[in-house]
Amino acid sequence: MNLILQQLRRHKTADHTATMNLMDHIEAFRWHLVRSLLAIVACSVLAFLNIEWIFTHVILAPAHPDFVSYHWFDRLGKWMHTDALSMGDFSLNFQNTELAGQFMMSFTVSFVIGLILAFPYVVWEFWKFIRPALHPHEIKRSKGIVFWLSFLFIVGVCFAYYIVAPFTISFFAGYEISPDFKNNIMISNYYDMMSDLMIGMGIVFELPVLVYFLSRVGILTPDLMKRYNKFAIIIILILASVITPPDWLSIWIVAIPLLLLYQLSIFISFRVLAVKK
Repeated sequence: MNLILQQLRRHKTADHTATMNLMDHIEAFRWHLVRSLLAIVACSVLAFLNIEWIFTHVILAPAHPDFVSYHWFDRLGKWMHTDALSMGDFSLNFQNTELAGQFMMSFTVSFVIGLILAFPYVVWEFWKFIRPALHPHEIKRSKGIVFWLSFLFIVGVCFAYYIVAPFTISFFAGYEISPDFKNNIMISNYYDMMSDLMIGMGIVFELPVLVYFLSRVGILTPDLMKRYNKFAIIIILILASVITPPDWLSIWIVAIPLLLLYQLSIFISFRVLAVKK
């Protein structure tokens, strides 16, 4: 009888310890999350204090024909002896129909800018939370993960801002069904497009890291990715054709980096499996 009671006490103590460990993990995660949110808020406040400059020189810059990317594409088009990359002159007229629209947009823009600026620190905080649960060899193979996650996200944001957005804006700004229709663009609509492109491309460019971890756990294999290679090419070409003018040169300029990203992911998956063997 005493032996049974001792066993019950051990199980109860073990369960209590496991519960406490789980609560400790939740508490640790909460503080990592809090510090991440504080970093985003701090960067958002910094952006809000400079919101007029950010809106004029960053957000609205691709809406003007003198944006640096348009000069780059003009020079590239002249070098290639083609007019396909010439964006031409265009003008956009923006409007705001809500009384507090511009004020509320200041907060929205500040938050997105704060999220982009604080992204490396947020990744670092979550890596600090995950790292203790990994084995030493897993930590060794994950060396540089914070750098690569941050680097690929920033590259994706820059790709959207300097490449995708100019193509998209110049095409839709110059497109018209009839000269009787005038484009008066809602500033919120323009900003939503810009933020969706930048955040979306930032996430898409994380594909190699995602493939690395999915390959580590056996969900993805290079053979599986090669099998769907044709479908990936079609999807990327459709995506590129939607966000660029309807000419093949523009489509390929946007599609080629995404195709290379997919092929790089296949190579990463192959290397992961080779190491595991």
